[in-house]
Order: sequence, then C-alpha cells, then structure tokens
Amino acid sequence: MSEKASKFRKPKNRGPMGGGPGGPGMMMPGEKAKDFKGTFKKLIAYLGQYKIAVAFVILFAIGSTIFNILGPKILGQATTKVFEGVMNIISGTGNGIDFSYISQIMFILVVLYIISALFAYIQGYIMSHVSMKVTYNLRRDISEKIHKLPLKYFDKRNYGEVLSHITNDVDAISQSLNQSLTQIITSVTSIIGIMIMMFTISWQMALVALCVLPMSFIFIMLVVKKSQKHFVAQQESLGHVNGHIEEMYGSHTVMKAFNGEEESLKKFDEHNEKLYNSAWKSQFLSGMMMPIMSFIGNIGYVAICILGGYLAANGRISVGDIQAFIQYMRQFTQPIAQVANISNVLQQTVAAAERVFEFLAEEEEPADTTTPADASHVQGAVRFENVHFGYNPEKTVINNFTASVQPGQKVAIVGPTGAGKTTIIKLLMRFYDIQDGAIMIDGNDIRDFTRKDLRSMFGMVLQDTWLYNNTIKENIRYGKLDATDDELYAAAKAAQVDHFIRTLPDGYDMVLNEEASNVSQGQKQLLTIARAILSNPKILILDEATSSVDTRTEVLIQKAMANLMKGRTSFVIAHRLSTIRDADLIFVMKDGDIIEQGTHDELLAQGGFYENLYNSQFSEGEEEAS
Repeated sequence: MSEKASKFRKPKNRGPMGGGPGGPGMMMPGEKAKDFKGTFKKLIAYLGQYKIAVAFVILFAIGSTIFNILGPKILGQATTKVFEGVMNIISGTGNGIDFSYISQIMFILVVLYIISALFAYIQGYIMSHVSMKVTYNLRRDISEKIHKLPLKYFDKRNYGEVLSHITNDVDAISQSLNQSLTQIITSVTSIIGIMIMMFTISWQMALVALCVLPMSFIFIMLVVKKSQKHFVAQQESLGHVNGHIEEMYGSHTVMKAFNGEEESLKKFDEHNEKLYNSAWKSQFLSGMMMPIMSFIGNIGYVAICILGGYLAANGRISVGDIQAFIQYMRQFTQPIAQVANISNVLQQTVAAAERVFEFLAEEEEPADTTTPADASHVQGAVRFENVHFGYNPEKTVINNFTASVQPGQKVAIVGPTGAGKTTIIKLLMRFYDIQDGAIMIDGNDIRDFTRKDLRSMFGMVLQDTWLYNNTIKENIRYGKLDATDDELYAAAKAAQVDHFIRTLPDGYDMVLNEEASNVSQGQKQLLTIARAILSNPKILILDEATSSVDTRTEVLIQKAMANLMKGRTSFVIAHRLSTIRDADLIFVMKDGDIIEQGTHDELLAQGGFYENLYNSQFSEGEEEAS
C-alpha cells in the first residue's frame, strides 16, 4: 500500500449541507464584516450598472405596499356602512344596508389589491433578473481571477476556501439581493405607511399602538442575541459532522483495515452530540420569535379594543375605523420582525461580499510582456543562468543554479526529497518567477514569452494523474482540443494504450467516473501519456510514475515514454535511478544546488554523491528481490 493510500483523505472544505438559518449556502449567522461601511459602498457600486432597474424595483415595491396599506382603511368604510345599515334596521329608521355603496367599495378594494399584486410581481421579476445578473458577474469575475492568481496563493489556502467564494459567498449575496433588498423597502414603507394610516384614524389609539414598538424590538433583539451563538455552534458542529463522515467514508477501506470503526463512531457521537445540543437550542429560541410577537400583539389588541370601544361609545370613532385599526395593528408587527431579521442577514451579506471583494483584490501574476518573443519555431535548448529562488524570499531553496541542455537531450534530475527537483520544473513552467538569474529557451528569457505560449511548448506527465469526468476520447483530446480522431488514435497507439481502450465496453466513448477509479493506475498513466503525445510539445517534463504499477504495465509505460521523448528535449524527475541510465545528462541536486552533473557512467566513475545514491537503491533492490 502506497504512503498516499495509507492516509485518511483530507476532507474537502465544503459549505453546510443545508439546515440552519438561511438554508443551504447561507453564511454562518453572526459572521460580521470587518469594514461594513466600506464593503457596503463597494456592493452598491457593483449594483451601479443596474441603477435604473433598482430604481424601478424601489418604485414598484413602494407602490405595491401603499396600495396594500390603503385596503383596511377603505374596507373599514364598508364595515361602517354595514354597521349603520344594521342599526337602522334595528331602530326601524333609514333604508337598511346600502349594498350599492358596499359593492363600489368592494370593487375599489379588488382593483387596489390587483394593482398591488401586479406591482409586487413586476418588482419581483426585475429584482430576480438583477440579482441573478449580479451573481453571474461575480462568479465570472471570480473565475477569471482564479486564472490570474499566482500559484503561491493556492499553496497557502485549501481548495474549499477558494470554492466557498464562488458558492457560499456568492449565493449569500444573491439571496440577500433577491429577497432582503425588497423586504427592506416594503418593511420600512409598511411601517411608515401604517403609522400614518393609524394617526389618520385616531391619534390616541396610534400612541397606544406605538407602545408595542419598543417592546417588540427589545424582545426580538434579546432572542436574536441569545440564539445567535447557538446558530454559530450549530453550523460549526455540522461542518465537523460532515467532515468526519466524508473523511471516514472517503477512506472506508483503510479505516476498516486498521480496525478504526470504534474510534470513528466515538468521534462521530461527540460531534453529533454537540450538533444536537446547539441545534435544538437555536431552533427553540428562533421558534420563540413568533409566539412572543403574537403575545405582544395580543396585548396591543386588548388595549386597542378597550380604547376603541370607549371612543366609539362617545361617538368619536366609527366601528369600521376600529376594525381597520385592528387590521393595521396586526400588520404592524410583521414588518418590525422583518426589519430585525434583515439587519442580521444584511450583516452576513456584507461579510460575504467583503470576502469576495478581498479575493478579487488579491495580487495577480505579473502581466505578460506586450512584445512577446516568437514561440513558433522553438528547438528546445534550455539554459539556467545563476538561478536563485525561494518560496519565501527570505529563505532560498534554489541557490545559483546553472546548467545547459541541448535540443533533444534527455535530462534526468535526481536527488533526495527536498533537493529542489520539482521546484526546478515549476520555475521552468513559470508557475513561479525566479528572484534572480534567468531561464532561457533558445536564447530567449522565458519572461519574454507569454505564459500561454511558454506553456504550450511543454508537455507534462506527472505521477499524480489528472483525468476528469468525461469520455476517454475527450480526456486524451484535452492535450489538443482541435485534434482529429485519427490523430487521437495515433497518439493512443504510441502510448501503448489503444488495445486496452478497445477492449472496454464503450471503447473510446467509455465515460470515466469522477475519481477515474474505473480504470487502473497504470492505465490512467498511459492515458496521460497519450494526451501529452497528442499535444506534440517541444519540451517534455516527466515525473516517473511507475512505483505503484505492476511490472508488465511498467514496461508499457517506459515504452510509451520512450516514444514520447523521441526528438524532444526531456526533463525526467527520476525516483528509480535504474531507469535513467540512458539519460544524456543527469543533474544531481542537493539542497537546491547541482552538486554533480554528467552521464550515468561518468557520475559513477566520480565516486561521489550519485554513486552512493545509486548503490544504496541497487542494494535495497537486491535485498527486496532476495
């Protein structure tokens, strides 16, 4: 079992799998922006290109709310007319209930509510378009940014953190824009409009109703403050549960092989217990919001009914106005609760926006040269001239590296772990820029090529194979997207993989699964070699990948690699020194320096570091064989 396979897989950093406030994809409640005001301005500026659409949203939202607010007042007139008609019938005076007048009121009400619903529909339609367009633009900007960031950025962060920007953070902004923005407008408009309508009916009753306002706010803030910490704990515990499950089931075979079931269940129970404790508390406290609001509202109703009855008895207010006022009172608490909830959501939204804008502001790779060198006739001569490099500028890992490679040469790079072998390849591909010195290709500094032209010169076959969820044909074609089928088949034959592919149920059209686990490691390696052959590069980079395959497959891979290296400058990171005896040049690296270079026989004759390294591997191999 390889070292890589014997370790538990590191859980991917994913968002919550649903649950909790705000539903899937929302950020953890209580997470606040470090610079709320500054980030909010940036978010508004980002919405600037849609200011006309947003203006219409605000206009229609206000219109919809106003028409909705007018309803109870007009309905109260109908109630008053019915009451007066009934009283006339009881007293034997008048003409009874005026159904004609009531019909007119009902017609007006229907028209008002239709207009209100139409306005709400229009503003919802426009806002959905705006929020989805903003989401689209943010995801596009993040995707473009990812391709412009230097590799060192990703070395310091896990992939889940980067992915959360394009999923959780953008979703939080999208949901907030689509719902919270219009809710803020309608809630504030409703509070102001309802208060005005209350005062037009009775200022005494309005003052009593206003006493409910501070009581509502106090209780809401107490509940929010108390429940917030439990929501945070719930999301954290949910993340631990998800991570543990993914880790255990991702490496289920390893876990069972080492009898880790009991320990796994113990850890799961610990995480699950914490999730249970925080979840029931957060859900219980958040569930108390509406009962508390209903209780306060009912107290308000009692006070309004007592005062309204007293005023009606004295002829200072009509029965219809009391009914209208009670309706307004019922509507009054709803926008208050919405404003309290939106204030918390807005904090989370701005926090999400801050994370996105911080990501978009990250330092990018240095710009390509505006006068690039011609890359169409590269022969493959490579020279390293006094190269100095460190991942941390204060700690150099490549020291004064100097070497020359002629076109078509096979160059092996050997040395112990940490010697700098892979770093040399990263510098050659310009995944990192050197601090001092120069790397030349055909006499041109690699910085004089665009990154696209530079990387198109190289073909890479790495030990860690990369295949994606698509057909075998498309995985090979990834090396040259415009390749014909005949070119693709020829590359597969050269890579010694054509026969194997044709034995599969769907041949070249067989779809590889997400982990490409429906083919063997050796077969995956051959497919990546076929891809490299198809790309027809001038320079090859090969990371020997035969350590985890059987002898027969190793022979196929070595044969495929030999076909691939014909006529091309090749850099081979050698793990088994026995496989690079025929190299034209061997660089022996130690602590970031080339300490020896020459052919296999020349280096053995020197009796230095290479000889010790080679003999140690050879003796180990004999011991294993015996």
